[in-house]
Amino acid sequence: MRHLLVLGAGTAGTMIVNKLRPELRDEEWDITVVDQSATHPYQPGYLFVPFGVYTPAQIVKPIRELVPPGVAYLNSEIDVVDPDGQTVRLTDGTELAYDYLVIATGTHPRPDQTPGMSDGAWRRSVHEFYTLEGAQALADAFQDFDGGRLVVSIVEMPIKCPVAPLEFAFLADAHFEELGIRDDVELTYVTPLPDAFTKPVASQRLGGMLEERNIALETDFYTERIDPDRNVLVSYDEREVPFDLLVTVPINMGADFVARSGLGDELNHVPVDKHTFISEQYSTIFAIGDAAALPTSKAGSVAHFSVEVFAKNFLELIEGRPMTEHYDGHANCFIESGHGKGMLIDFNYDTEPLPGKYPIPGVGPFSLLEETAINHRGKMFFKWMYWNMLLPGHRLPLPAHMTMLGKERVDA
Repeated sequence: MRHLLVLGAGTAGTMIVNKLRPELRDEEWDITVVDQSATHPYQPGYLFVPFGVYTPAQIVKPIRELVPPGVAYLNSEIDVVDPDGQTVRLTDGTELAYDYLVIATGTHPRPDQTPGMSDGAWRRSVHEFYTLEGAQALADAFQDFDGGRLVVSIVEMPIKCPVAPLEFAFLADAHFEELGIRDDVELTYVTPLPDAFTKPVASQRLGGMLEERNIALETDFYTERIDPDRNVLVSYDEREVPFDLLVTVPINMGADFVARSGLGDELNHVPVDKHTFISEQYSTIFAIGDAAALPTSKAGSVAHFSVEVFAKNFLELIEGRPMTEHYDGHANCFIESGHGKGMLIDFNYDTEPLPGKYPIPGVGPFSLLEETAINHRGKMFFKWMYWNMLLPGHRLPLPAHMTMLGKERVDA
């Protein structure tokens, strides 16, 4: 009997076990997935909780409902991986042997990594929406917020879903406008990037959207600390941004067991081959999704397209054949822009987001780098797709590799 062990039952881990269980003979392969949580959240839904669009019950399901028959699920914390002995020890002392290990434990906000962030102001005047608890606390804070300085800040890249802070700023603008208090709210977007986004064409468009909405943009701001007594963000070059309510994206880091096991970089993300996800250190270990140190977005679409490539490669690998599939960094993200509209970006390692139509050239129905109502509807409909198509491992009519069909070349 051979053993496939998957650490993490998030998007990537759940897709992997659902895709591979039907392909691996029960009498030859044992598959186990381990996660410290008993529930699986639809993480894109966190963005909408502060604005009352979703309740927690609408975006959370038990993991046991999502893991297929024939896959063992262990609800436990992970202590350490012994890559030489090919075992994983859980915090309760259980040891699990593996022939192949997949690390899919994601990346997580770490407010403790920024001085002053997790002090007395945490979840009072300083908030985040990258956890369900944080999004709920922010929803409560919005109930009492009737004006003042609202700052949306990114501490450091990379972060999970890089467009989410921009989406939050756009939704906040629309939210306060609908409440009739937008003139009483001073909105500022603070980023360590030199512009609104990482890619020139998209950055130009998104920066223009901030300007149109009277959202101030503070760039090249590397947060050194938060002064909770004065409600001030302080950068390493001693610039200061005052706030009444701060919505921050803390430093994102991978799981602590990755560091204890000597498998991670300085942020506990696992260095892997960017095309095949195999560990740079060990040929029996892979890292998928947000847990991997890849030069592309940490986003659900990356997990989706990565798993499509990984599943095909894994079946070749265990048969002793070369892995022929190569992930190209493909990612696409809907960007909610408020008032029932949204944008869509589609890119990979080599090609930045460009305007055009997706997925059918000239037809769409989605427009790239353009605000439309159908883009918004696409984003909202994706929750159904996530639970019913993506996680169960069904094939979606979207290519894992990016195509230039339907895209327009432009100068930034």
